[in-house]
Amino acid sequence: MVELSYGERFMAAGGAAFISAIIVNPLDLAKTRLQAQAATIPTLHPNSIVQDVRCPCIPMQGGVTSSKRYKGTLDVLYKVIRQEGVMRLWRGTNASLALAVPTVGIYMPCYDIFRNMMEEFTTQNAPNLSPYVPLVAGSVARSLACVSCYPVELARTRMQAFRVTQNGKPPGVWKTLLEVINPAPGTSILQKLHMYRFWWTGLGAQLSRDVPFSAICWSTLEPLRQRLLGLVGDGASAATVLGANFSAGFVAGTLAAATTCPLDVAKTRRQIEKDPKRALKMTTRTTLLEIWRDGGLRGLFTGVGPRVGRAGPSVGIVVSFYEVVKYALYHRHGTSS
Repeated sequence: MVELSYGERFMAAGGAAFISAIIVNPLDLAKTRLQAQAATIPTLHPNSIVQDVRCPCIPMQGGVTSSKRYKGTLDVLYKVIRQEGVMRLWRGTNASLALAVPTVGIYMPCYDIFRNMMEEFTTQNAPNLSPYVPLVAGSVARSLACVSCYPVELARTRMQAFRVTQNGKPPGVWKTLLEVINPAPGTSILQKLHMYRFWWTGLGAQLSRDVPFSAICWSTLEPLRQRLLGLVGDGASAATVLGANFSAGFVAGTLAAATTCPLDVAKTRRQIEKDPKRALKMTTRTTLLEIWRDGGLRGLFTGVGPRVGRAGPSVGIVVSFYEVVKYALYHRHGTSS
């Protein structure tokens, strides 16, 4: 079989990420809004109007939420269209594209490379470890991709979490990142450099979510798609490759998203935290305990509907598009050689 270059793998993965980011962005926004709303601090005084410092998009009065409070996924989509305009459903898409293309462009090719290397090693030296290859390869590749592109992920979450008016011009990726560090006038260069570490606020929570997500996803996806492709045998075509990979990706993404939802809630809460001192003290463990204390099991699974509804199709689209492009490139190389 002809070996594809990293550039060709990057092109295949980048195209898949581009398509997926545009299609599922409204569900991603709905999930983030619901999770940001759940982080709202309850009113302390019965006659006061408070606005959560972590999520200033949901005002509350007398302990009772306002009419702008979201009740579910469809309610988020309806209210965003009515109050902010239909195009706000794609709020953060520029960040999603800026994030998805390089992230998946790193993630998918690195997963392929790591998996092939590990499979070759385990086949020769430790056959019993072969079932764990997708789990390890997916976890390592995802960690590498997350660390490389994390500031844009932080910007995307903040862009999607906060409500904007139809007439207002929401900040873009760069302005959002500048608001995170927000250096005061006269701040020294050394102090400014110190503030840039806030661009990696919540990285631990992101890794805590994405590493198990990848481990569950790939360890489910690989045997499932191999079984589906095995039913076709040597008669595989672009259509069967697409169908098998989308089906396997959809099931694996849905399962992984549902399982890791509490970690996703913790990640969102850490990323929208606006108090620098509190942000530095927060850990994934303390955030999960805080969520459990505030909302119990329901709080831990806030936004699970749109998260699952987004992740299943997203993984299916990315994996199937990636594999179909690889299939086409393999055949192109095969006919030209």
